[in-house]
Amino acid sequence: MIFSSVEFLALFLPLFFVAYLATPASARNVTLCLGSWAFYAWWKPMFLPLIVGITFVAWALGGAIERAREDGKPPLLTIGVIAILCCLGWFKYANLLVATLDQALAKFAAGPVPWTDIILPIALSFTVLQSISYLIDVRRGVVTAEPSFIAFSAYLDMFPHLISGPIIRYSWVDKDLVQRRLTIEGLADGARRFMLGFAMKVLIADSLAPIVDKIFTLPHPTLVDSWLGNVGFALQIYYDFAGYSAMAIGLGRMLGFHYPENFNNPYLAVTIQDFWRRWHISLSTWLRDYLYIPLGGNRKGLVRTYINLMLTMAIGGLWHGASWSFLLWGVLHGAALAIARAWNARRLPMSQTLSYVLTLAVVLFAWTPFRATSWNGTVAMLAGQVGLNGIGISDVVAVALRPVEVVWLGIGIAVVIWPAVRAQLLPRLVWRSEWWSAVWPTALFLYAIAVMMGHQTVPFLYFQF
Repeated sequence: MIFSSVEFLALFLPLFFVAYLATPASARNVTLCLGSWAFYAWWKPMFLPLIVGITFVAWALGGAIERAREDGKPPLLTIGVIAILCCLGWFKYANLLVATLDQALAKFAAGPVPWTDIILPIALSFTVLQSISYLIDVRRGVVTAEPSFIAFSAYLDMFPHLISGPIIRYSWVDKDLVQRRLTIEGLADGARRFMLGFAMKVLIADSLAPIVDKIFTLPHPTLVDSWLGNVGFALQIYYDFAGYSAMAIGLGRMLGFHYPENFNNPYLAVTIQDFWRRWHISLSTWLRDYLYIPLGGNRKGLVRTYINLMLTMAIGGLWHGASWSFLLWGVLHGAALAIARAWNARRLPMSQTLSYVLTLAVVLFAWTPFRATSWNGTVAMLAGQVGLNGIGISDVVAVALRPVEVVWLGIGIAVVIWPAVRAQLLPRLVWRSEWWSAVWPTALFLYAIAVMMGHQTVPFLYFQF
């Protein structure tokens, strides 16, 4: 079940909120926990014990780590992190490793290895990262281990962020787990955020999905084809994931929780470092705090700093999916970050305009292997982007490109650049109206529901990462 579905909007959400509001404040964690498990089980009940099991292990290890830290005994953190990562590794990367082994064996006329593909459970990647951050924070003394399994389950398995994030740290919601207020203002603000995120997902991301899918399956895309597909995917993944994050933040606000923002106009970033301060903020800060800094960060010399950057981004790339193309995406960003750091260290000049253009070019270029998800698909798209397959739009794409996709492509670009236009050209445009700020998100939401009813539900791109 996804947020942009009839089942969620017309069945689960109303029933859950009736139960949640009817529950006494002291027992709302129980309702939230049970509701979140029901939400997860809607997909495949057979995997619910896995998520609950990881939740229990993380909770129990948190308490054990805190007791060991207080008693001066050897830390259990390493054991816990390895155990949880092994679970992720099995479900997420076993198929990739077997497929890679089969390709190697085929060169020697051997194989394939007897194997049945493993299903990747939804929510596993985000649950693992949140569990690890919790255990590390307990070990560091940043937070106190949660004594209640129900409260911890409500945190880790909370349905608004369970499937595709944001990656919520325990320290961000620990006080809300104990005591939170449900207010009319919070419900209204949360509903507004949810409606806007829903419109971003359904109207822009889902409208661009068909033409993007079509272009990325072309064996020989032209220059126009490939860049149309590339820009289309850049907008699709942004509005898909930022839309989901907005919905999650809105739902959390309606439940009395306060999640931080996860996106901040990333395509307006003027440097690659700036991009990662704006894109998927909960992941980029997680990689910084729990991987890059523990590896040594920039404290162990210039060469080690570049190695740490490359390793962090490569691991971040592989976390996104079981494909070597995701690793390539991470390596490209790691290389860009290392080059930018070296450039700045030498105090070499660069205009802000040129820096913005180069940053956007790197980000768009790197999206190609991310979306292609295979080496052959990546090579085909890259060949098209440099004009090796011709220049003009191909007949296949011209026929497949519908007016609705052109319209939403233009609207998507306009919404991306609007903050810069408003800041530079319209600094005095500060018209605010509570009435209008409630009406236009509601109108968009209702229109998005009508659009959603007219086509097949499109899963979130991060739905099974």
